[in-house]
Amino acid sequence: MSPPAAITRALEEIAGLGSVLTDPAALAAAAVDGVVPRWIVRPPAVEPVARVLALAAAESLAVSPRGAGTSLALGYPPRRLDLVLDLGRLDAVLDYVPEDMVASVQCGVSLDALAGRLGQHGQRLPLDPAPGGGRSVGGVLATAASGPLRLRYGTGRDLLLGVRFVQADGVTTWGGARVVKSVTGYDVPKLLVGSLGTLGILVEATVRLHPVPPAWGGWRWVFDAIPPAASFMAAVIDSPLQPERMVLLDVGAARAIGESGLSGRESAVAISVASAAEAVTAQREALMALAARHGGRVSEMGAGDWSRLSGALAGPIVIRLAGEPARLGPWLAALEHVARDGGIELVSVGEAGGGVLRAALRAPDGDGLPAAAWLAGAVSGLRAALAPEGGSLVVERAPRAVKDTVDVWGPIAPEPLAIMRRLKAEFDPAGILNPGRFVGGL
Repeated sequence: MSPPAAITRALEEIAGLGSVLTDPAALAAAAVDGVVPRWIVRPPAVEPVARVLALAAAESLAVSPRGAGTSLALGYPPRRLDLVLDLGRLDAVLDYVPEDMVASVQCGVSLDALAGRLGQHGQRLPLDPAPGGGRSVGGVLATAASGPLRLRYGTGRDLLLGVRFVQADGVTTWGGARVVKSVTGYDVPKLLVGSLGTLGILVEATVRLHPVPPAWGGWRWVFDAIPPAASFMAAVIDSPLQPERMVLLDVGAARAIGESGLSGRESAVAISVASAAEAVTAQREALMALAARHGGRVSEMGAGDWSRLSGALAGPIVIRLAGEPARLGPWLAALEHVARDGGIELVSVGEAGGGVLRAALRAPDGDGLPAAAWLAGAVSGLRAALAPEGGSLVVERAPRAVKDTVDVWGPIAPEPLAIMRRLKAEFDPAGILNPGRFVGGL
């Protein structure tokens, strides 16, 4: 490898003066699980991104891409880290014709910034992952993040039509719709979604848009226990009603959005409906009737409540359970039981339709962290219980000390792991992209 000073000069020639950071304070702030990089590079365009990666490949530098930086806690600690590639300056809307309901954007643009542009034409990209609209489009796709809106609109994978990405050797490549060149034999957009930047650096995305509905309504119902709440959700799913969001909340999450006077055993269901005004009114009346049969007590919910709900999952440790959608209620009950046994405070949000249950865990005193030994046992027990239905548990956020004792991704069968290793070897043969951070240590 060339001397660090020579690499710094080369990076500055590529990205421009002021676009390469080497001061200790900035590098420490960019550390991933305590691993401090030697450079932070903020390229102003796609072409410099490609040149930076070509240099990294030639110098065998390990590269970690960063968007808004909200999900850097996801994954194993990096095996090594030399350069953080900050894509925040790639924030342009490149091609947007409202009549086509499709937009091509740079992956550093935030969801909020994109919403402001699309909203001028009554359109939106219906993604609402935690912790909110400050997340970048590329980060949302790379981490396969989703939120309650997936019930009606699907995930980022479903809304993604095409991508432009930079391979580990610096070659810029396209895949999917609106392409100039494609990688033969692969559905590249779906391959890159959720790959945590280990196969390539997302720089542009073409996404399918939806109209902003003319009317909206939101409500939450509190039930005396989890079973009636889960039965109400099942009744809604089996009905002709079409909510855009429906989530199952534990007491901690219900309190986060203003529900007071709860004893600690209740559960709540929050629902939003977006459609024509007449349809919203009709669905509200139908929901009220269904909830009454299950003993639900209703209150109105504002749009801001959904943002607060997302923020409620900001604890020091966050886990994500995925199981059969019909068993969301039993999994919440199981998680509450485990937390009570460990004396752990819990805030949980379960997404109807997807069978995803996310929970923030916190010790009630001390430094706010559950004991690593307790967490390891809880994670192991829950994974064993999820296995018969093909479920999984991922530790989405945890301090480095916890990651050293808990497998954050969980076990993976040999056959799919072998396929993933072959893909990694083909797309990143030198292993410089986020090495060690993905499933199986890829």
